[in-house]
Amino acid sequence: MPNPSRNPSRFSERETEEYYDAEDALYRSFWDAEGSLHWGVFNSPEEPGSGPAVREDFLAACSRLNDIMLENSGIDSSARVLDLGCGNGNTATWLCRATGAHVTGIDLSGVRIANAIESLGGVPDLAPRMEFHKASATELPFADGVFSHVWSQATIYHIPDKIKTLAEAYRVLQPGGVMVFDDLTKPKPDISEEARTFVYDRLLFDTDFSFYSYMDALRETGFRVLEARDLSAHLARSYSCLSQMAAAGSDPERRERFAALSDAYLKMVRAVHNEELGWAQYLCVK
Repeated sequence: MPNPSRNPSRFSERETEEYYDAEDALYRSFWDAEGSLHWGVFNSPEEPGSGPAVREDFLAACSRLNDIMLENSGIDSSARVLDLGCGNGNTATWLCRATGAHVTGIDLSGVRIANAIESLGGVPDLAPRMEFHKASATELPFADGVFSHVWSQATIYHIPDKIKTLAEAYRVLQPGGVMVFDDLTKPKPDISEEARTFVYDRLLFDTDFSFYSYMDALRETGFRVLEARDLSAHLARSYSCLSQMAAAGSDPERRERFAALSDAYLKMVRAVHNEELGWAQYLCVK
């Protein structure tokens, strides 16, 4: 059985924090202006076409991932939810509005937490049931068993000590509490130099978790895994869409600025097809 090391990443949380503090505005400029930055589940994972519909298809797929995770989680108005890696707070706000739950968001990026806190001014009806904190997922500033649910999207792959992150999520959940999350995986340990450069090094992460060894780690932490879905084909389509979105527009300065990013996204698509990068969603209970 795989035995992931406690710190397989060559990158630190500080580097990740600095990266997202600096890049948040860049991503929002073409990904989602509202700041909801994650991937999507499409009606079909086949490669997208082209034109204006690509953005609409991508954003609809991102919303579909939210709906799937919510349906699986059983979050309702009695829930106390920890959004692990809440970013700019968009999904936390959506969760609160959709369910009436109390939602607490944490993120390593001070820029994104500031954005999330500022956004509460625009939702005065929800603000009493929402809070945001700058914190590391490896040292959660909460007592044992205070949450009924842990929710996380596109976050844990960035954290060097993933085992401790899972243990912290387990600790703050009440008995019978649910964790629902998605994360990047590495289907095979040996990857090409292109994948190393344009996927892992560019995004400042590494992982020993494959689709299956992730489940082993969850079970070793104490979780019971209820559902696991390999979403890798949808990750490839997400990055195909993002490549087109980054390259879109008639402004020559913009095209030049985003050309390298658009190309990097296409290399990420190739990494998925070569089984050098994967994406999975897990549902588990304490």
